[in-house]
Amino acid sequence: MNKDEIGALIGRIERALESTAAIFEGFTPGKVAAEKKAGGDPVTEADNAVNDVLAKMLPQAGEGWLSEESIDDLKRLEASRVWIVDPLDGTKEFVLGIPEWCVSVGYVVDGVPVAGGLFNPQTDEVIVGGRGHGVRYNGSPAQMSAREHLEGGVVLGSRSESKRGEWDLFADAAFEIRPMGSVAYKLGLVAVGKADATWTVVPKNEWDVAAGVALILAQGGQVYEPSGDPRKFNSRDPLLTGLVAHPPTLAVDVRQAVDHHLSAS
Repeated sequence: MNKDEIGALIGRIERALESTAAIFEGFTPGKVAAEKKAGGDPVTEADNAVNDVLAKMLPQAGEGWLSEESIDDLKRLEASRVWIVDPLDGTKEFVLGIPEWCVSVGYVVDGVPVAGGLFNPQTDEVIVGGRGHGVRYNGSPAQMSAREHLEGGVVLGSRSESKRGEWDLFADAAFEIRPMGSVAYKLGLVAVGKADATWTVVPKNEWDVAAGVALILAQGGQVYEPSGDPRKFNSRDPLLTGLVAHPPTLAVDVRQAVDHHLSAS
């Protein structure tokens, strides 16, 4: 895709995210009823309502669709261009009223996320970007961290993993571990320099991370599975082994920290 096409995609994403705002006006985070899905994860009326809006607005002829809240249509595997969406990433936080959740929309071409957008209605943050366009935070151009070492930096870790003690090995590290919900939101914050790096060695689905990966890549950042391998998106099995994201300047320090994390897992 050329730069103009990706620019048009970013516009489509922005309009779709804006359209979901009206849905959330009918919900108060922290006072939301939730049901349990088959796997035990919570789902709310907001998840499904946002999914319906995005599914109507985004896909065009020839484009595939993969969403956490839609039945997986494997015809997407025949498409070179695919929307990968999580209507509400961080539903647990949404239900609890913790402002660490977002709508996550990613667009993948031949397995590579090239455009993405995130919207956190509770904090009124919009992060959008794509290949050749960089990333905008609430309408203004943003940059990743320029830090060259993790010492003194901030790493966004999983709130649930931290509660299970899986980040305790970094208790005496020279960098801060900041627990947070929604992996999509964490990726977005790293993409705009609000934190220095994020990673998880726990499996995640493509819809959790596609938008955030697009944002990291748009900034020239590095993103890969914990093994170090890049991820090709729109796979038959959408489950990743985990994810690591950071600016190029932190490649050595983050790799060492992730290897340490893996050895303790």
